Amino acid sequence: MSTLEFFASQTAVLATMHRKEDVIAPLLEQQLGLQIVVPQNFNTDRFGTFSREVKRAGSQLEAARIKAQAAMQATGAAIALASEGAFGPHPAMPYLPCNRELVLLLDSQNQLEIVGEALSTETNFSQTQVKTLAEALQFAERVGFPQHGLVVIAGENAGTDTVTADQIIKGIVTEAQLADALEWALAQTQTAWIETDMRAMYNPTRMQVIRQATENLIAKVKQSCPHCGRPGFEIRERKAGLPCGLCGLPTALTRAVIYRCQGCGFEQAVEFPDQVTTADPTYCSYCNP
Repeated sequence: MSTLEFFASQTAVLATMHRKEDVIAPLLEQQLGLQIVVPQNFNTDRFGTFSREVKRAGSQLEAARIKAQAAMQATGAAIALASEGAFGPHPAMPYLPCNRELVLLLDSQNQLEIVGEALSTETNFSQTQVKTLAEALQFAERVGFPQHGLVVIAGENAGTDTVTADQIIKGIVTEAQLADALEWALAQTQTAWIETDMRAMYNPTRMQVIRQATENLIAKVKQSCPHCGRPGFEIRERKAGLPCGLCGLPTALTRAVIYRCQGCGFEQAVEFPDQVTTADPTYCSYCNP
């Protein structure tokens, strides 16, 4: 069975309440033949919120897995999908904010877990403390409002502390809504927090990164094991040791990658996966101590 036939005409439940199906479903239906359904009244906010009133359940991957498993339990579906996003400093360039998105596919019948991911510096993720509507409008203009939604939180320490649902107004997409929310927040404290609404349906920039993660998932699904034909034959290990181009000593850069099948355990090593056979001496601990 080819990977294109593996999921064809099967139904998968997508664990979302934030309209992620707008970008995920068309790609999976066109590329893999999966029929995507979204369960009614499925509350993904119970697994964590960007606005901090609910702490995320575990790591980013664990949270996605928990959501997918919950969707399976709620619907009885054998295949489930879930997406989870995270925002913070770029791992290689800490001064740049970035968005990392995961899109996970679980297949309980075939014991498959395949994860697509994307890392992007294209994000408007931001927050600030304001005392006036003018300050709030300056922030709003900077982050792409009203195409991107906003959140207002009452409380001087709300930018970092855990907050409660009654401190928050989300989904602000008009200037009138922003003015009303800020008036409400400032009536309680002298300052309020305003931040970008990072839920997918209120953040088209993030939605595009979810699309990229879905495309990465599809590419991994289409990569089948040469031994048993199972989808998801992907890189599971990286081996350092790319030789320095000047002295020939091994560096910390990747020399080889190991592909491994989740099913039969077949492994395949690929040397110089980036088609680069030597490392710049800048990365050599001998030439550049």
